[in-house]
Formats: sequence, structure tokens, C-alpha cells
Amino acid sequence: MTAAAWSDRYEMVVGLEVHVQLATETKIFCRCATARGVPPNTNICPVCLGLPGALPVLNDRAVELALRAAVALECDVQSTSVFARKNYFYPDLPKGYQISQFDAPLATGGRLTIGVRRDGSPIAIGLTRVHVEEDAGKSIHDRFPGATAVDLNRAGIPLIEIVSEPEMRGSAEADAYLRTLAQLLEYAGVSDVSMELGSLRADANVSARLHGDTRLGTKTEIKNLNSFSAVVRALDAEFARQCALLDRGQRIEQQTMLWDAATTTVRAARSKEDSHDYRYFPDPDLPPLILPLSRIDRVRRELPELPDGRRARYRRECVGLTDYDIGVLTAEPALGNYFEQVARESDDPKAAANWILGEVLAALKTTGLGIAHFTVRPVDLASLIAMVRDGVVSGTAAKRIFGAMVQSGDSPRDLAEREGLLQVSDDATLHRWIDEVFSEHPAEAARFVHGERRLLGVLVGHVMRKSNGSADPKRVNQLLAARPGT
Repeated sequence: MTAAAWSDRYEMVVGLEVHVQLATETKIFCRCATARGVPPNTNICPVCLGLPGALPVLNDRAVELALRAAVALECDVQSTSVFARKNYFYPDLPKGYQISQFDAPLATGGRLTIGVRRDGSPIAIGLTRVHVEEDAGKSIHDRFPGATAVDLNRAGIPLIEIVSEPEMRGSAEADAYLRTLAQLLEYAGVSDVSMELGSLRADANVSARLHGDTRLGTKTEIKNLNSFSAVVRALDAEFARQCALLDRGQRIEQQTMLWDAATTTVRAARSKEDSHDYRYFPDPDLPPLILPLSRIDRVRRELPELPDGRRARYRRECVGLTDYDIGVLTAEPALGNYFEQVARESDDPKAAANWILGEVLAALKTTGLGIAHFTVRPVDLASLIAMVRDGVVSGTAAKRIFGAMVQSGDSPRDLAEREGLLQVSDDATLHRWIDEVFSEHPAEAARFVHGERRLLGVLVGHVMRKSNGSADPKRVNQLLAARPGT
């Protein structure tokens, strides 16, 4: 049975542990670069390899970004936090331990609002903690037949782990939580939050219980989910597995699970460890992290505008935008910045939104570009909007001009002049085009002249095509309406 089939009887309970790579240029305890795409085992040094005598030095930029995330999530930032050694042995962990935080994390509490219920009340998911840690290396199982390769470039990459309370009910809420969290962190400038590149990974704790039961069931943890869809599908698969066991009166075993996207199933990896299995103790090479209240207050004051704030501002300032428009325009900070520049330069937020939601997003999809590398500059799109508003070019011509702007990056005025797309309002020229259309489409022209008014739009379209979009459509409408016999 599917997860949906079980949901009438059982309730899914989810908590997420999200690992976020901080947007630093160097690793958390050394000066090795965090750059991607370099050959294996090149961004390494004695510190991230854990060689004898090498001492870690905390990256202050990583602390700043972690603090920014904690403030954005409304956490209680602790004035003193402690780095600990989390001991376990794995081929991609050269030191034999991971530097993390345990009983004294950077921040506790906090919440993330992920939507609104039918009664209008917010769906707010509580947070347990935000702590700072280093990443491990990467084991590669498909490079050499029958062998595992190890790439330690990621060893020492700065991370924060954001742990939620088990307050999500269903995979849809988990998906909304993860997407909302990624958007918030991107706005805050904490991370590029790319799941494809490994900047955002999630471990999902899931359990099932009968509806109405207030006790938490035995949980399992699904490790290293690296896409939004994987989170949803893995949770649904594991929930269905647990429900089937409970329905047969069998016991859920607390264990770590792995998601197999190829077979859309989960499988057991090992029994789930408890904290005592890791033998945490304070790292003797790192002093406690002490954060003055003045620094916490400064980060709070300097925090960039977050998604909720931007959406509220658009509702106040941008007349005519729907909630859907605002949701798309604020989906990522770069798109919102682009919109604001176009709206400001054109003095027409609604027209700017229409162009971005239509032609701009379509062009981005076709070209595969991100908005930051889009060939059409905001000032040029604003100029094109003004040209349409002022009657310099028609709406039809403007779309042709925009397509040429995407290809060349040239200004709309230059393209309109070069392609002969400046709007023609001269009656003599318009009459000539209308006459030619009547000659080329005599049946439609005759029916129009004899009173079939619905053909007006058809004939205007013929004129616009004949003029390559340069005819003034409003004036063509007027001339056709005044045509003898109509």
C-alpha cells in the first residue's frame, strides 16, 4: 500500500536534520579553499587531514554566517558554545573524529513558518538547535571496480546543522519546510543552498502512529537525502513500510536507513547510534566560542531583508500584483532584485512583473541561464516597457525585440531601429497595409465589410504580421472600424 492509503489510519511524524554548507572561501579550521570542481585531494592540508601537531584555527567568517542563520531563524543564540569531538571511524574521516558541537551548541530554539492552515493559523515548526561543525570527506564507490576511493576535498568544509522538532505531519509539510528553509538561508546570504552541489543535505527522522495517539512512535533516520523530491519519496516509502509492520503487529526497529532512488525503496544500513556511541568530549585544541551580545545585536541589525519582509513590501508598494505574482518574484533574491530594478526604472511594477513572469522566465528556461547571467539588463527591459507604453513600438514588436535582446544583449532602441520595428502610426502607410490585407484575404474582408464584426481582430492580426509588428494596433483598429461599408 502507498503512504496515501495508510494515511487514513496512521499519522506520519517527521523531524529533519539539515546540513548547510556555509558560503565561505576557506574551510572552517584551516586556509584550504572550499572551491568545487578541483581534482580529488588537492584542497587539503595537515589540519584537515588531522596530521600530528596540526592545530585548528576557527574561521570567523563561518561563525558570522552561522550566527546570521541562527538570528534569521529566531533562535536563542548562546553567548558561549563549545566545539566537541564526535568520535567514529570511517574511511573519509581522516582524524577518526568530526569536530562538531554537542551539549553546548551555537543556538537553541527558534521556529520556521512554512504555510497557513485552512483556518488561517500559521504552520510553525519549532527548532531544537543550530550547531556548527565540519564536513567529512567523500567515499566514491564507482570510480574503480571493486574498490572505494576517498576524496578529502570536503573534509573541513564549514557546515551548520539545523535540527527541527518532530512537528511535521506528512511529506508535504517536510517538503515545504525544506524549501522555506533553503529560501530563508539564501536570502540571508548564508549559503547557495544547492542540493545538486551538496550545499544542502537532509537526514529525515520519521515515525508512524495511529491518529489521535500523542506518543511518538519508534523513529528511523533516512540519511543523506540530496533533493527535494528524494525527501518526499523517501518519507512516503518509509512511512508505508512502518505502517505495514505496525498493521501486522510487528515492532519498528530504530535504525539508519538509506534511500534507493532507482528502486524507490528504503533499506536498513545499520542500527541507529545514540549520542553516547560517539563518545563526545570538548575538543582540547579549540577554546569555547564566546559571542558578545554586541556582536549578536549587530548581526540582527544588519540581517538582509528576508522573504516574508519582501513579500509584505511588495503587497504594500506594488499595486496590481497578485499573491501568485509576488510568490514567484520573491522565490529567489536575485529574481526579486531584477524585478525591483525593472520596476524602478520603468515606473511600472505591474508591467515589469508581467514581462518577468512571462518572457523573462521563459527565456531563462530556454537558455538555461540564471537571472544573474541573463543577457537582458534590467535597464534595457525597463526601456522596452517604456517604449510600448509611449507607443514607440507595439506589443507584438516588443516581443520580437525582446527575443533579439536575449540573443544579442543590445538595447531595445537600437534593435527596433535596425529591424524596422518602430511603431508606424502614419495613416497613409496603414491604409496601404490594410488594402493589401483586403486583397490577400478577400473572403474575410467581404464578410467583415458586410457586418461580421468578430473578424476585426483577425484582420488586425493580418496587418500586424504584414507590418512585421510595427503597425500601431490601436490606429489599425480605428481605421478598420471606419472602413466604408462597415
